[in-house]
Amino acid sequence: MKKNEEEVIFYEITDFLYYLESEKRLSTNTILAYKTDIYEYATFLKKYQKVDDVTDITKDMIERYIRSLKKAELAKTSISRKITVIKSFHRFLQQEKICKENVAINVLMPKKDFHLPTVLSIDEITLMLDSIDTNTSLGKRNKAMLETLYGTGLRISELLSLRTSDLHMNERYLTVIGKGNKERMVPLGEMAVVALRDYIENARSLISKKPGTILFYNYQGKEMSRQGFFKYIVSLAKSVGITKDISPHTIRHSFATHLLEGGTDLRVVQELLGHEDISTTQIYTHIDRSHLKDVYLNTHPLAMKENEKEKKE
Repeated sequence: MKKNEEEVIFYEITDFLYYLESEKRLSTNTILAYKTDIYEYATFLKKYQKVDDVTDITKDMIERYIRSLKKAELAKTSISRKITVIKSFHRFLQQEKICKENVAINVLMPKKDFHLPTVLSIDEITLMLDSIDTNTSLGKRNKAMLETLYGTGLRISELLSLRTSDLHMNERYLTVIGKGNKERMVPLGEMAVVALRDYIENARSLISKKPGTILFYNYQGKEMSRQGFFKYIVSLAKSVGITKDISPHTIRHSFATHLLEGGTDLRVVQELLGHEDISTTQIYTHIDRSHLKDVYLNTHPLAMKENEKEKKE
């Protein structure tokens, strides 16, 4: 394999990637993404900053690279990812005593655009669940999947990776492997347990006649894909007149929002969702406040009068 020029100039990149694989134990896909980003960074330094040695890199050079990304109109999320890789690389260089200081430590991340995720109301969720025809095997599967998704707040990847051994229905909980390969226990509500029992006892073996541990099979008796379930959720919502732009993740957002509306503590919601950082969970407090504002504007007598006044004007 022909060596990239960047590898010759910054041989430390090879050591860095090995460190990510052997010590940080990042996934193959993550390492490939890091490799692409760090080579783009190295190319910029070589071509435009005339850098031949990592010890010559300065904070100003890094910020020039970031400005070039902004000029190229990259999305803020992409720029943030690239900065994260750069910070990780320079932290590695300092740890290995290749560089005396971490010149990237004070490089700022771009401010995130704040977008509230789409949330379904309890009535909309109920409408979707009640519209599923459970007289068929696939209908029983669909009802069990949606009840489990809404009843637990799992990520779609977590739902589709469930095995029969992950269910503990007598104790009403399931175990799931989330991000960072961390296992967590999630309670199962009564409706989810009922739907799961119906599916397992009356439909699962009809959908897949081959013995296996996968919980949810597609119509061909194979493991379901994210795309397949995404299309189903969108189709189901559309069939009952829901016009919101939704996805399986919308069900997770709705789960968290409805818990907070019901008075559940934020840290409990964090634990149920499998968020490592509570700041990730705090977005749902914004949704909750937005919901409360809507309720107020539509129900409080003075707010209703104000609305009527605005309409007349």
